[in-house]
Amino acid sequence: MRNYGKLIFTLFALFALMGSKVFAQKHKAGDIVGIWYNEEKTSKVQIYQEGKKFFAKIVWLKDPNDPATGKPRVDNLNPDVKLQKIPLLGLVILKDFTFDGNDEWNSGSIYDPKNGKTYSSKIHFGDSPNLLKIRGFVGISLLGRNTFWTKTILLP
Repeated sequence: MRNYGKLIFTLFALFALMGSKVFAQKHKAGDIVGIWYNEEKTSKVQIYQEGKKFFAKIVWLKDPNDPATGKPRVDNLNPDVKLQKIPLLGLVILKDFTFDGNDEWNSGSIYDPKNGKTYSSKIHFGDSPNLLKIRGFVGISLLGRNTFWTKTILLP
């Protein structure tokens, strides 16, 4: 009877290990396409595909107008003075991401209109298919920070 218990435990462990490999989530390149809330839920960003590359643009802002001027918010922190008058609505903030075939989109950049800086970046899903983990960094990935976007299919 004792050996029977060990056998059941061994089989259970083996199936659990095999199941984790078999059922491990594998994503397709286009799985990130859609509308996503930023972490603060102050904007919605549309991720789209052009050829084999992925991009994202701001499609909704919680506060679309600048309280000081009453006019649409612009990219006033952009280091390029010529681009400081560009509206935030429609601004492309993710550029040139490629899917590596192994659940990560990389070789792209993310622009942060809150500080006017562009960072190297990589993207992968968080704990669910409705959560993206986006890591922006300078140089190597260890020197950066994460932001999490939540999927939404509703436009305002």
